[in-house]
Amino acid sequence: MVIATPAPATRRAERDARRDRWFARALKASALLVLAVLLGAALSTLWGGREVLFGEGLRFLASSEWNPVDDRYGALAPIFGTVLTSIIAIVLAVPVAFGIALFLTEIAPEWMRAWFSAAIELLAAIPSIIYGMWGLFVFVPFMAEQVQPALTAVLGELPLLGALFSGPPLGLGILTAGIVLAVMIVPFIAAVMREVFLAVPGRLKESARALGATTWEVVWHIVLPATRSAVIGGIFLGLGRALGETMAVTFVLGNAYDIQASLLMPGTSISSSIANEFNEAVGNHRSALLALGFLLFVVTFFVLLIARVMLRRLARREGTA
Repeated sequence: MVIATPAPATRRAERDARRDRWFARALKASALLVLAVLLGAALSTLWGGREVLFGEGLRFLASSEWNPVDDRYGALAPIFGTVLTSIIAIVLAVPVAFGIALFLTEIAPEWMRAWFSAAIELLAAIPSIIYGMWGLFVFVPFMAEQVQPALTAVLGELPLLGALFSGPPLGLGILTAGIVLAVMIVPFIAAVMREVFLAVPGRLKESARALGATTWEVVWHIVLPATRSAVIGGIFLGLGRALGETMAVTFVLGNAYDIQASLLMPGTSISSSIANEFNEAVGNHRSALLALGFLLFVVTFFVLLIARVMLRRLARREGTA
């Protein structure tokens, strides 16, 4: 009786299929590990802050009072400072990052692009504490002596806008922290924009120029429509970095648990509050700080969720166009 042996091609196909199954399982385990770590971090902060979150309820979210002596804690001021400084950073950083990416991809000569790209990557690699020290010792005095007095003199007397630029020129404050954050996130957004701009086929841009389009028209009608989703993703990546920044903001924000209309006044953020007080916190004080950490996780999650929804709508619209 002759026993047929599998052909070499069949054995190889079986071996490849087995390896593919192991590879798929490894990738699935990696994805589940990321989700487990994320869920574990969220649940640990929720469990650590349960006394304040469930004991205070809505008062913790709606109050700006922060008094560890009397065990009275409110998260409104840190949330307000975190969101406002991040909005200022995005408003200032996006036009600058767009200009840098546009210059590097469309205008700068070839010999200059490599040097500027390396400089942008170097800015992204600088530790946040270095930005904080630069902000405290260099930028804060400049804001106190030059920028804030000028803003108060020019805009402080306007009917509605003046309230945003009133107050003594302290240097520290919401506006200063927002500008420092903008400097920090510009390299990330510019790098993403630069890469996606370079991914646009050169034939499309050259065809538009052959029809008489200017550089701006090429960017506005060819490059941006082709890279819209990636550009928005890069912007939200920078926003996520701004929301979670700790050391740089701690140096220049002023760390005052107060909500004021003026952007020149000191404030606080969730990350800076945790960094300043967690080492000495006990009891309900530590629970309140852990609850702030959970709120920061929730805020960041919703920001990224909004980004995903926007990107999905853009993808659906581009697919049906």
